[in-house]
Amino acid sequence: MDLLEETYRLIIPILAAYFLGSLPLATRISQHHGVDIFSSGTGLAGASNVRKTVGNWSGLLVLLGDIAKGALAIIIAKILGIDGLLILFPAAAVIFGHCKSIFTKFRGGDGLSTLGGVILALFPLPGLLSIIVSTLVSLGGQKMPYSSLLNIVAGYFALAAINLTFLIELEVTFGLGIIAALVFVNAWIGHVRRRNDRTDWNTGDQKEMVAVEQKTTP
Repeated sequence: MDLLEETYRLIIPILAAYFLGSLPLATRISQHHGVDIFSSGTGLAGASNVRKTVGNWSGLLVLLGDIAKGALAIIIAKILGIDGLLILFPAAAVIFGHCKSIFTKFRGGDGLSTLGGVILALFPLPGLLSIIVSTLVSLGGQKMPYSSLLNIVAGYFALAAINLTFLIELEVTFGLGIIAALVFVNAWIGHVRRRNDRTDWNTGDQKEMVAVEQKTTP
């Protein structure tokens, strides 16, 4: 099969994956409860922010939905005959759709839960074990800065260690590492931007308070 045929064969799985990833589950659930998720908490349309700003059950529903989106994208791609390294294209597309949804003006979440769904669909047992490791790290580091970034690192390295030990689809495993690294970078940039925004906001508030005090001081 030549490159052109491979490209045509990938179009539908990639578009389907992007559409699935774009489904604005967190946004719709938050709106149902009267919350604009992009103006609340971290401003991310993800399970963690929904849990904190809407409620635990809503957060759990978003978590399961985001995981399902990632897993379903891979399942559909496999049904359409995509396998090997080519499966990484719909994997990347569903995560990109979650982060940059066409339904919410290209805003979204950080892609962690959707990445988890991709991993589960690609490597069911190793994926489950890696998610357990990631969850344990998350529970143990809740008060640490950037704990979500630690989840990505811990989860992927656990997956890689298992797959290396048992020689499970190593090329796909390493290719998935590139996608995980991109998710990590995207999440890290988001953390830094939000931290800087809070710093600028606080600095602006302090300057405004000083100006008001100076005006009211005789």
